[in-house]
Amino acid sequence: MTATVFLQAAEMFAAAVEQVRDDQWDQPGLGEWDVRALVGHTLRAVTTVSSYLAQPAPDSVECGSAGEYFVRVRTLPAADDRAVADRGHQAGRDLGPDPLATVRAGIARAGDRLAQLEDADPVLPTVAGGMRLSDYLPTRTFELLAHSNDLAAATGAALVVPPEVAESALQTAVAAMARLGDGHALFLHLLGRPGGEHRPMFG
Repeated sequence: MTATVFLQAAEMFAAAVEQVRDDQWDQPGLGEWDVRALVGHTLRAVTTVSSYLAQPAPDSVECGSAGEYFVRVRTLPAADDRAVADRGHQAGRDLGPDPLATVRAGIARAGDRLAQLEDADPVLPTVAGGMRLSDYLPTRTFELLAHSNDLAAATGAALVVPPEVAESALQTAVAAMARLGDGHALFLHLLGRPGGEHRPMFG
């Protein structure tokens, strides 16, 4: 089920990329990224799945949930703002002359690897440590929804969000916030109740 939702999120992202006009790729995307870098960064939510599946499985699970993943990665050197920004710029350059074709090819590779799995829930070597595929994929669904929204805001693309994708991303966000002690504040915020001020976790 998590693989199905992840691929739905990937197709949602591709549909937004299809709407990017030729004259928009160098326009502002998010922060210091132009649209090309934003799309390249977002595609990494897909290509890391293929990359991790191609590597030997770790011996143990070190990160047991999507919520724990986001708590762990925010403390890593690779999560430094400068490092993230630089990877985004490089990912944008890696899209090549036909960004949409590169996006589509990346999604197809991930889909093929998932379809060919002999072990339905292998352990992957993620930046947060060994994780079950079923726990890692929701983190990618979250990223795809977050940055597809950014892309739509930057380009005016119409974004159609499958309910399953929204549900998965919300579950991941709530789990991460709860681990940081802000779960109750987030709950109050969703209800529109007093005391619902919380620190944004995701930039």
